[in-house]
Amino acid sequence: MQKTSLTALARHELGHAKDSDSGRSAATVYGGHEHQLRQTLIALCAGEGLSEHESPGEATLQVLDGRVLLTAGDVSWNGSPGDLITIPDARHTLDAVEDAVVLLTVVKNI
Repeated sequence: MQKTSLTALARHELGHAKDSDSGRSAATVYGGHEHQLRQTLIALCAGEGLSEHESPGEATLQVLDGRVLLTAGDVSWNGSPGDLITIPDARHTLDAVEDAVVLLTVVKNI
């Protein structure tokens, strides 16, 4: 069994994001290439984001801190702390409206 403090990890990764030229930082919380399930904590400084991309499988995004905007085509979802967003099976972007930390959970397609 492994226990991780998402609060402490979020604070740590947001600090890295603020020190980074890209304005973002990420850490794998669980899983990896050898697992079907992968959870990644992503920290984004305000105004930064992830450019349009595909999802490698079913995915959700849990907002831990700050505010984000997930956009797929003409549809957008605002996310605030405590929100869980199901990521559509379509190309999408993620933008930080303010400094934000999210937990991305993905189950890879087999």
